[in-house]
Formats: sequence, C-alpha cells, structure tokens
Amino acid sequence: MANTWWELKILCEPDLEDLIFWRLEGFGCRGTASESKNNSSLMKAYLPSSQVQLLDLAALLLWLRQDAMCIGLPAPILHWHLIDEEDWASSWKQYWQPLEVGDRFLINPAWLALPESRERLVIRLDPGVAFGTGNHATTQLCLESLEMRLADVPTSFVGKSDAKEPPIIADIGCGSGILSIGAVLLGAMKVYAVDNDPLAVQSTFSNRALNDINSEQLEAALGSVEALKELIQKPVDGIVCNILADVIIELIPEMNAIVKPATWGIFSGILLEQSKAVADVLEQNGWVVATLWKRKEWCCLNARCS
Repeated sequence: MANTWWELKILCEPDLEDLIFWRLEGFGCRGTASESKNNSSLMKAYLPSSQVQLLDLAALLLWLRQDAMCIGLPAPILHWHLIDEEDWASSWKQYWQPLEVGDRFLINPAWLALPESRERLVIRLDPGVAFGTGNHATTQLCLESLEMRLADVPTSFVGKSDAKEPPIIADIGCGSGILSIGAVLLGAMKVYAVDNDPLAVQSTFSNRALNDINSEQLEAALGSVEALKELIQKPVDGIVCNILADVIIELIPEMNAIVKPATWGIFSGILLEQSKAVADVLEQNGWVVATLWKRKEWCCLNARCS
C-alpha cells in the first residue's frame, strides 16, 4: 500500500506568506508552494501522514492564527486531506516559476527550460524535501548579501595573478544548497556546506550536479560547525547561515573555531523582533554588526569579525 501524505492548503493574506513558510518549515513540511488567489495567497505544503496526527494539524492551525493575530492580520484558513505518495512530490511544482532575485540571480526550476537570455546567473534548482527555493524572504536577503560581499570577486580567477584570491565560504544549514551554489556562481573559490538533515545534504549534492559544479568547488557534509572543523584546512573568509535565530545564537560561540579577523558573516532566518538578541550574541563573541537588511518581518544581519 502506498504511503500517504497530508496536503495542507492555506488561504491567507499575502503579508502572512513568509511567516507561514517559516512556521511550516519548522513544523517539518516537505515541499511548499504558493500562488496568488484574487487578493489572497493560496499556500500548499506536504507532510508524511506517518509523522503527523490530526491533533498536530489542529495545533498548527492554532499557531497560524496566533501568528496572524500578533501582527494584526486576519487569521488564515487551513484545510487538509490525504494524498498518495506519488502525487505529493509533483503537486506543488506546477506553481513554482522562474524567479529573479537581487541584481544578478535567476532561480530556475530544474524541470523548466533554461531562459534564452543569460543576462543573470542562473541557479537551476530542484529542492525536493529541503528548505530553500528562493521564494522565502530570508533566502533572498542572503543571496543579495552574497552579491554585495562578492561584488569584486572575478568569476574566473585563471590567469589573473594580480587579482585578490576568491574567498572560501562556509554555508551552515545549507538546505537545498541554493546559497552555496549562488556563492560559487559569484566566484567563491570553494564552499563547504553542512546540514543536520541528511535529506538536505542529498539535495545539495543533486543541485550541485544540476548546476555543473564539482566537489572541488562545493563540498557538502552531514553535520554543523563540528563537521566544518574536520573539513576545512584553514579559517574561512565568509559564513552564510540561514536557519533560525535560536539555533544561530547557540552556534555563534562555536564559529570562533573556523573564523579569523575580517571573516564576514551573513546571518538570516531571523524575525525582526529577534534581531537584537542575535546581534548582542554576535558582538559578545567578537563580531561587529555592520548592517541589518529587512524584508517584511524578516531580517538579515551582515557582520564581520573584529
């Protein structure tokens, strides 16, 4: 008998989308998508029925209503039903279209043809069950921050003896690998990508191949900062970390083992109301927060080791 999945359909105000994406990701949803529906957003997400009971879904609905109430928006409407396993993986893909991010990137779903015009750096992506399609505000903020950090890095270092050596970067909580791939396309010499979810690591491997990136440019492994200590040969030039504020706060002291003076960091997955707590811990551990970029209720901290 085929395994079954819960398909969740959430009708909400467009301004609630990012907060709901974050809540669904934390709830363990595998594959999320959204489409415009008149003046509202229709979001879809998928969960294995073996892991989630009806009481869990009722609790999720309560959290979504409380989130909406906290920012003064109408409560979303949530419906759920069971579908067969063969349907879930493709159901959400029909709503995901190519997306321009920042000044230089185009996120292109792997099952769609590449654009004829290549004015932008194209990231081909099939996230599978991993977080990171480019639709979430935090992913976009991180890609835009990478554009800023790597603006002066040549995409080809060969034959440019007078050029500054491209940076080596750590991607902590790599998800689908979207930020790692973006960094390589911008000219990073190498990216070390880690995630505690083996499905995310596998997704990073798959998307690395989709973008014709080799293991010398992007190395992925299961784990977190401890795994990076084993992988890297010397302190990294930059860190990108798009996870959750509480996890970032826990990891910041551990990052001292892989950084050096002038290492830069991009930290996101942070709600605006959580930004001071993250910034305080960064500064307590020798970082200087240079900028805070925000999009809706989310923010990205750009910092540098002092």
